[in-house]
Amino acid sequence: MRVKLITLTAIVAMVICTTGCADSPEGKAKEHGQEIWFEEKLHDYGEIVQDSDGTWSFVFKNMGEAAFVINRVRSTCGCTVVDWPKEPFEPGSVGEITVKYNTATTGTFLKSVIVYTTAANSPVKLQIKGKVVAGVAEEE
Repeated sequence: MRVKLITLTAIVAMVICTTGCADSPEGKAKEHGQEIWFEEKLHDYGEIVQDSDGTWSFVFKNMGEAAFVINRVRSTCGCTVVDWPKEPFEPGSVGEITVKYNTATTGTFLKSVIVYTTAANSPVKLQIKGKVVAGVAEEE
């Protein structure tokens, strides 16, 4: 009888662990009380050609039960310009924060952008990194 109880307990524990591990990132964000969830918080450009377009959009989703507003987005460097939507984001809605890195200077970089919102998990730090290399940018 004791062996059956131990076996049953082990099976139940494995099912619970497996189910918990299969949760989506969105589910985990909501579970932890977050209201704004980003698909990624660190974007790696890899190698990017000097004087090319260093624009990237961070996609986010309102995972909360109420609307939030992005009050401010602050870059830690003048070489990074940000643009963000000013309207409220209702629950379930998706938006983008656009970051443009100035690729005029060669070398490695790691820059941060801080997002301030009315969401419970504000502020959120986003980062971009990469290496600007000398070369000729291709025409689009």
